[in-house]
Amino acid sequence: MNGPAALLLDLDGTLLDTAPDMGGALNRLRAEHGLEPLPAQVIRPVVSHGAMRLVALGFPEATGDTFEALRLRFLELYAANLAIGTRLFPGFEAVLEHLDSRGLPWGIVTNKPGWLTDPLLAALGLDRRAACAVSGDTLAERKPHPLPLLHAARLVGVEPGRCVYVGDAERDIQAGRAAGMTTLVAAYGYIAVGEDPMQWQPHGVVATPDELLSWMDARASSRLGTCA
Repeated sequence: MNGPAALLLDLDGTLLDTAPDMGGALNRLRAEHGLEPLPAQVIRPVVSHGAMRLVALGFPEATGDTFEALRLRFLELYAANLAIGTRLFPGFEAVLEHLDSRGLPWGIVTNKPGWLTDPLLAALGLDRRAACAVSGDTLAERKPHPLPLLHAARLVGVEPGRCVYVGDAERDIQAGRAAGMTTLVAAYGYIAVGEDPMQWQPHGVVATPDELLSWMDARASSRLGTCA
């Protein structure tokens, strides 16, 4: 009875592989300025860090008003092509179906703004399935602050200590631990070469989405054994 009762997920780099569309928007922006496209492997590790980091990657010399204009144009280009190449990470559909069959709620906590999160989830049919979707502008705080995660726990009706939060960035683990949740790193996500997720002090690391279920089952079995 004390095992994990809800799964909360970061969006970019954890639930969804948004790199094709976010990278596509960045390269379209570069093309507008006469620049060659950046390789996918260069863009991919930066995607979880949002528009500002992507624009800084694509236009390292831009500052001030020029940078802000580029950022706004990037968001326009991305918003127009939110779900062209974006998909669930391989194996995640089976994870969600398994959670649904067991009556375990799952939700999303992302720093992506709601005006991008909501239409993206709707385009992929996930808005009708997720028990909650907390975006970066839903509250006054966003990750690494724990408030969005605590809010998500309230929305799904589960105590924070019985929630598992999965993300692919250090701020995800910081927010999850501060909220009193079990934290997992999605090692399949947008983690840069040379970055060591174990330094973020998560409770565990999963190499593939399907490992989430075996990890949660093992956690539940361990707690049942402790209570027996």
